[in-house]
Amino acid sequence: PNCKELHPESLSLYGGATFAENHAYIRVTNLNYNALIDSARDLLLLGVPEEQIADGIRRKEKRENVRSVLLEVLPILCRYFKDISPDFVHEVSHRFYSIDRDLKIPFKPTFIYGVGGQIYFPWFSFWRSNPLDNEQLSLFVTLVDEMLLQDPDLELAKFEILDFSAKNAKTHRVLRVIDTQDIPRLEIEKKLYMLSTFKEGFRRAEASLAKSTSSRKSEKEDSIIDIHQITLWD
Repeated sequence: PNCKELHPESLSLYGGATFAENHAYIRVTNLNYNALIDSARDLLLLGVPEEQIADGIRRKEKRENVRSVLLEVLPILCRYFKDISPDFVHEVSHRFYSIDRDLKIPFKPTFIYGVGGQIYFPWFSFWRSNPLDNEQLSLFVTLVDEMLLQDPDLELAKFEILDFSAKNAKTHRVLRVIDTQDIPRLEIEKKLYMLSTFKEGFRRAEASLAKSTSSRKSEKEDSIIDIHQITLWD
C-alpha cells in the first residue's frame, strides 16, 4: 500500500489537533541541505578546504536564495569539523518509524564517525528559526533513541544535535551542540498521546488540502471555454 513519509523533525506536537489541522506540522521547503551534509563528510574524510567547498556550491547551486543559505551555514559547519580527525566515517542505513499502517517517519541518518573509540552520531538541524525545543525535542529524541536501539552498532553512539539556528531574524546563526543525554525522554503514555494528536491533525490537514485542491480544480474547469485548454489544468 501507499505509505506517506514525514520528516522526523516535523513532529511539533505540542499545539493539539487544531494547530495540526491548520499547519500539518510539516515544514515545506524547496531548500535541500544535502550539499551541507556532503560538505561535512568531505571535511571529515578528505579535509577539503572551506573555500573549495564554497566554490563548488557557487558553481552547482543556481538558485540565489538557496545558495545564500548554504554559504551562510558553511563557515559555521567548517569551524566545527575542521579540527576533528576521525578514525572512520560510515554511512548509516535508513529505516522507518511507523505511526500508522500508512503513515511512517523515515529515519535517514547522515553518517557516524569515530574518534578514540567513541562513536559520534550527529543530527543536523539547519532551520534558521523555530528549532525543536521542550516537548517537541523530547519526542524527537525519544523516537530516535528507539530506532538507534534497533542497531547494535549505534546504541552506544553519542547522539548529538547540531543546531544551526538564530535567536531571531536580526541575529546571525550560531551553532548549538545539544548532547541528547541531557534531554528528558517521554514516558510511553505521553509519546503515544503526542503521536496520536499528530496523526489526527495530519489526517484533518490532508483531507482539508484534498478538498481545497479539488475545489480549485473544479473552479478552473468551470471557466474553460476552449476544449484544447483542458490539458492546462491536468
